Amino acid sequence: MVREKAIQDFYPDHQSYCYGCGKLNEQGLQIKSFIHGDEVIAKFTPKSYHIAIPGYVYGGLIASLIDCHSTGAAAAGVYMAENRSLNSEPAIRFVTASLKVDYLRPTPLGEEIEIRARIKEIKGKKVIVESKLSARGVICATGEVVAVQIPEDWDPESK
Repeated sequence: MVREKAIQDFYPDHQSYCYGCGKLNEQGLQIKSFIHGDEVIAKFTPKSYHIAIPGYVYGGLIASLIDCHSTGAAAAGVYMAENRSLNSEPAIRFVTASLKVDYLRPTPLGEEIEIRARIKEIKGKKVIVESKLSARGVICATGEVVAVQIPEDWDPESK
């Protein structure tokens, strides 16, 4: 069985240590985002220690999932707008300039969470992404991320 590669699998190694989505961060969440038509979808199952109060997910985790998934969606959106494949050079990578999360209802702990993102606007090196986080098919939180593209040679170790 061939598994489609996630957007994060195409990030350059020196940009793959993010706690939320870095494939090289062994202690991180390592979320994976996949392009499906005009949406980008990620699924994640919180662990027992991602708790707020018994039975429910900590809001900071929800914000992290929306944040990292949205920056991945921003990258995918720009690749698609430029008619480029995700493995083309130079690599496109985003960081968060602004994150707004609305918590609509408690998110159950131990249930698979799905995050669906859509590009709202691409303007130069800025992308606005809207996301919806759901569990059991019920939207629990929504988010809007303003993501900004980082320079292709951005590497803190080179400074």
